[in-house]
Amino acid sequence: METHMTTDATLAPSEIARYARHIVLPEIGGPGQQKLKAARVLVIGAGGLGAPALQYLAAAGVGTLGIVDDDVVSLSNLQRQVIHATADIGRPKVESAAAAIDALNPHVKVVAHPVRLGPANADALFRQYDLVVDGSDNFDTRYLAADTAEAAGVALVTGAVGRFDGSVTVLKPYGTDAEGHPNPSYRDLFPEPPPPGTVPTCAEAGVLGALTGVIGTLQAMEAIKLVTGIGEPLIGRLLLYDALAAQFNTIRYRRGTR
Repeated sequence: METHMTTDATLAPSEIARYARHIVLPEIGGPGQQKLKAARVLVIGAGGLGAPALQYLAAAGVGTLGIVDDDVVSLSNLQRQVIHATADIGRPKVESAAAAIDALNPHVKVVAHPVRLGPANADALFRQYDLVVDGSDNFDTRYLAADTAEAAGVALVTGAVGRFDGSVTVLKPYGTDAEGHPNPSYRDLFPEPPPPGTVPTCAEAGVLGALTGVIGTLQAMEAIKLVTGIGEPLIGRLLLYDALAAQFNTIRYRRGTR
């Protein structure tokens, strides 16, 4: 994956010590850790999915983390949005998350975007980053993120949760697979959003807090794989997790005719 080499990716002695367990992995090593330091990752939402994704990306040493969120921390968030604390109630989520990231890893630069992602700003935001992690909680934002990332040629890791289940996939529809076939898009997987009001919100249906940790951490894992070039990202595969059954399943999907 190409990165915006806007900062010196040389690792300081303290960083070598901090990331020692990464560096001893042959698949990552020093070069992989430098890729992480040079990477710019945008996370949509500092909520249930965004919180663990941000924490693990920061701990992994991603050099620049952008956070786009226009909400403030509320008491009901704390059951699952573990990057925020009780003292942060009423504070903008981008500020709370940035402070938590700085406390976790001061080597990470946080760029706060205290706005709601919309058609007027999505393209300009996405083009500042190497990849995007979508932790949003509504279909409008998911479709906007997918369409914008495709147009901008930016990889997208998208996740979603229900009451006790969740899913993750990786989208690079501007690229091709090993056989030269175009990669599928979000609309190949979900052609149209469900009619308004047919899917209850988190506030209406509830969600198990730890579930968002599972899915958000999986999103962070996929982002790390994309940055470092290791493993097989979930391109053309939808990973499904059933928390009550403790079961993972994978559905393959292909490029259709849109």
